[in-house]
Amino acid sequence: MSTMLPGDNIQPKEGPPGVPDWSSVHQSLGELAPPIKDKSEWPKYKLSQEHVDKFWRDGMLLNIPVLSEEQCDQILEDYKYFMDPSNRHPGHSMLYEFHNNQSGDPDNVLVHVLGHWRLTKLFHDLVFLPQVVVPSSQLIDENRREAPVRFWHDQLFAKPAKCGGNVAWHQDYSYWTRTKPMMHLTVHIALDDQTVENGALHYIPGSHRWTRNGNPLPVTDFNFKDMESIKTILTEEERAAFKPVCGNLKKGEASFHHPLAVHGSYGNRSSTKRRAAVLNYFADGVYSDTDEELLKGSTVPKGQKMEGQFYPLVYDPVWAT
Repeated sequence: MSTMLPGDNIQPKEGPPGVPDWSSVHQSLGELAPPIKDKSEWPKYKLSQEHVDKFWRDGMLLNIPVLSEEQCDQILEDYKYFMDPSNRHPGHSMLYEFHNNQSGDPDNVLVHVLGHWRLTKLFHDLVFLPQVVVPSSQLIDENRREAPVRFWHDQLFAKPAKCGGNVAWHQDYSYWTRTKPMMHLTVHIALDDQTVENGALHYIPGSHRWTRNGNPLPVTDFNFKDMESIKTILTEEERAAFKPVCGNLKKGEASFHHPLAVHGSYGNRSSTKRRAAVLNYFADGVYSDTDEELLKGSTVPKGQKMEGQFYPLVYDPVWAT
């Protein structure tokens, strides 16, 4: 089966029989918002220099509006494929990872999904959203005012009401050293209002400068369960600077954070759900540092540039010139 997009000569590849694999389409489908038609439209999505300076000082930017409430509600309609076992998406096997509870503890449930951009048009278009990719170009490489950006992978984190689990303190690049050099960025989009009570994301300002011989801090819990385990490997100076700031993201707001920014979130004991969509990017030119799988079903030979079907170019500053 092939799926022709209205008014466009695009045919996504087929995943499982009869199911389109949207990762084969490297542009917006127009599901979330109309695609950019004129180069003059791109600059309006740029961050101010004040925002950029704040990012490099603190390691993160908070409360940046990227989606309307209506757009969030659209995306949440697709969330059902990952929350309801009786309503699995027919392309479920294309996911890179699926954890219906990564903690394994029924009293601390953490739903964690990777690869859903391949399954639905809305999650696909989120990857290419100008409100996300243009700022990412400004924040992804400290040595360039703007850089071409490629997609790395997406994530969903869902914390059910009353029993939502935590995500232990960590640096993202600790999990990504199979790609080099470190020119990565994470965008966390709140699909519900986030509060201290429902497990909002927290950050440690300045922790993006914390390294070990130029490398990220070691991973202390691959399943995110032990909230405070990172403190066992911090220096005295780092422990003194460990002062969490709550993002308090509103529905449709995003945080942009550096790959070494220490962040985490506590459990949800409130009566409201806490759902988020996460987008991870790297600068064009990052290469694979392994011959093993980078993501399920994806290999790039060691030393070769990260590109191809699963790592599309999402924005290049030359598009605005």
